[in-house]
Amino acid sequence: MKSLKLSLFAAAGALMLTVAAQAQSVAKPTIKASTPAAAAATEEKNTQPSKISWKEDSYNFGDIEKGKPVSHEFTFKNTTDQTILITNVKASCGCTATNYTKTPIKPGETGSVTATYNAHSVGSFNKTVTVTTNDSDVKKVLIIKGKVLTPEGEQTAPAGTKS
Repeated sequence: MKSLKLSLFAAAGALMLTVAAQAQSVAKPTIKASTPAAAAATEEKNTQPSKISWKEDSYNFGDIEKGKPVSHEFTFKNTTDQTILITNVKASCGCTATNYTKTPIKPGETGSVTATYNAHSVGSFNKTVTVTTNDSDVKKVLIIKGKVLTPEGEQTAPAGTKS
């Protein structure tokens, strides 16, 4: 008799767990747009590139000395009919620092993005800085490149040796 009560109690517990689990999966809310037009608007992205006019989108520093950071200022003009705001600037790695115009740029005004490379490692480099603006979902990629040289008087250790 005791084992029958235990079996019934276990079956009732399993049934309650099953019902509770199903109730929670059914009760999960789904987020939907209130109208089909609103749904389309939230999914639409502006796939046209920004119409701001960059003076250049690539810069070659040439040969630079190790340990001496170099900077270049990329400038642009707002050739659109709306105020532009740079919403994000991201360098491709930690060896490049950025600074940019953080205030709104009205039509006809200019703005800039400055890229500073730290020149810590000897050898060629090719880095990108990605710029996002409020008028387009298409990001602008700026490129800096060059070659870091070993300073005079500093020897590089031959491969396979410790210095």
